[in-house]
Amino acid sequence: MTVADLPLRPREDARELLRTVDLTKHFRLGGFLSSRYLHGVDGINLSIHEDEIVALVGESGSGKSTIARLIAGVYKPTAGDILHRGQSVKGLRSRREVLEYRGRVPMVFQDPYGSLSPVYQVSHGIMRALKLHRPDLSRRGRQDEAERLLEAVGLVPARDFLGKYPYQLSGGQRQRIGFAQALACRPELILADEPVSMLDVSVRIGVLNLMATLRRRERISFLYITHDIASARYVADRLVVMYAGHVAESGPVEDVLAHPKHPYTQLLLSAVPDPRAPISLPEKTEVQEPPRVINPGEGCRFRARCPYAIEECSRVTPLLRLLRPEHEAACHVATSDMDDRHEVAKPAHI
Repeated sequence: MTVADLPLRPREDARELLRTVDLTKHFRLGGFLSSRYLHGVDGINLSIHEDEIVALVGESGSGKSTIARLIAGVYKPTAGDILHRGQSVKGLRSRREVLEYRGRVPMVFQDPYGSLSPVYQVSHGIMRALKLHRPDLSRRGRQDEAERLLEAVGLVPARDFLGKYPYQLSGGQRQRIGFAQALACRPELILADEPVSMLDVSVRIGVLNLMATLRRRERISFLYITHDIASARYVADRLVVMYAGHVAESGPVEDVLAHPKHPYTQLLLSAVPDPRAPISLPEKTEVQEPPRVINPGEGCRFRARCPYAIEECSRVTPLLRLLRPEHEAACHVATSDMDDRHEVAKPAHI
């Protein structure tokens, strides 16, 4: 039996691993008395189940990495909560509890060149993680486990890699070391923050296949953060589209990409060469970057770029609405019975 043949839990049988509840992070700009705040993320409700890969997609500045750092405990939320298997992460007080949570939900960072110390051999980071999170293992047990982990991420012969320094490895090999260090913690959910964006195109598919393999063989879920909607289609089960700190759209990946409801999702898809995607946007669509959301008022944050904006978009912040089974969008003009080609109302001006 190959890895691809290993069964996944049916969605209805998979338990929820992690949920964010109105998760919010604001960053103060200026001095201590400043009243200017950058709204990194606002009111994010996100769930991840066992045996699931959820892709968080959006342009730079949309809040994707902020969510990952909040979940990992790097940032403290301004408001909201994070529930791990139904238990609030805010309630973790002791060092043991925090260490156990971070072992269950580790991060793999974007930069494989910066996540490994150049002065230590590959074995150092893996052994340190094993000693910290697996105190039951003997020294010999840690050595055997380190070799198993390297083999699990496709680095063979494992003994040869344990003795190498980061400068002796390629970018793809370094990123695989990052996954091996995460596996040393016996994770349930790995936060993969743009893990392929700094790799050569020729090796990206190998890392994406590694994530799919670990999901099936090690029964690990992933929050895959990316700006590349094509790679999300390749590896993910569900897609969450972020824009300027808000969720614009979410749902099963194939359904969202085949029937995009939010104009921003359509804009992302229009940049992907895919003959199966019948997406056609008006020429007047603005090609800009997400705004820096400083002390925002009410209204849709995408309205300045949206060719379909109506007057209500400037007054009322749209909430996520169920438009298809398990498929939500935060858009005033999106409806559930749209034409596949133009899935929003006709353009209007504000």
